[in-house]
Amino acid sequence: MRVIFVPVSDRPECATALDTAFSLGHSVGASVIGCHIRPHKDSPISLPHRFDMSAADNEEAEWQAVVKPERGKKAKAAAEVLFARFADRHGYDLLRRPRARPGAVWMEKTGSPGKVIGIMGPVSDLLVLSRPMSKGGNLARMFLSAALFKSSRPVLVLPHDGNAHLGRRICIAWNQSVEAARAVTAAMPLLVKADHVSIASSGSESQLGPRSGQLATYLKYWGIKAERVKSRGKDESKEIVEMYRSTGSDLLVMGAYSRYRMRQMIFGGVTEYMLQHAAIPVMMLHT
Repeated sequence: MRVIFVPVSDRPECATALDTAFSLGHSVGASVIGCHIRPHKDSPISLPHRFDMSAADNEEAEWQAVVKPERGKKAKAAAEVLFARFADRHGYDLLRRPRARPGAVWMEKTGSPGKVIGIMGPVSDLLVLSRPMSKGGNLARMFLSAALFKSSRPVLVLPHDGNAHLGRRICIAWNQSVEAARAVTAAMPLLVKADHVSIASSGSESQLGPRSGQLATYLKYWGIKAERVKSRGKDESKEIVEMYRSTGSDLLVMGAYSRYRMRQMIFGGVTEYMLQHAAIPVMMLHT
C-alpha cells in the first residue's frame, strides 16, 4: 500500500479522514494524496424534455446543486490549509512530484465526484472518507457512492468521531463471497501488522465459496493467527457489529454489495446497514 487518496473540503469529517489517513500512511509507508473537487463554473446545458441527459450530466447537475461553483476559491483555500495542517502534524513533507518515500501531495480537480474519483481512485491503493456530521448528508453520500462504485479500490469509511489509530485489532466479516475475499487481499498490509485478527461469520456457511476455517488456514500462510467467531444468522448486520465489539476490534473489513445492489438498497442489507447505522470504521471493497 503506497498511495492513500482523501477527498478534502473544510469540514470536520474531512479532518477525521485526514488524521486517520496520515496515521495509516505512517504505519504502512504510504503517501497521502489530498484532493479538493469542485464543480465547473458553467452549468450543464438545458435541453428540451424530449432529450435525456446522460448519467454523467445528471451527476454534474446534482453536484452543482449541492456545491455552488462561486464559492470555489474560498473553499479550495480552506481545504488546502486543512490538508497542510494535518500533513505537518504527522511529519509529512509536502511534495511537488511523486517519490518512493512517503509524502503529502495536494491536488485540485474540477468535475463531479464520480468523474474525479473514477480517474484518481483506480490509481490509488486506499480511499479514506468519513460519514457526515449532522449536516451535509447528501454530499457525503455522493462521495461514498463514487468511491465504492467508481474506484474499484478499498474504501475506508469512518465515523465522524473516529480514532485515527486503527488497525491494531481487525475483524473480517466473512460471507464466502468474492467481494469479501478481495477485501481481505486489499487489507493484507494492515492485517499482517495487526495485533489481533478475528473472522466473523453469521449463520450457516452453506454457500459456494471458502468457509471461515479455510480463510483462517489461508491467513496462516501470511503469519496471521485468526480467531473465529460465529453467530446464528438471525440478523446478520447487527450480529456482525456485536461480534466486532465483542472481539475488541477497531476496524471491520468486508466486501461491499456482495448481493444484488438494488435489492439491498430497497430491502436493506449488510452494506447499507454499515453505511447508514453502524458507527464503526469499515474498510469495504466492491468490484
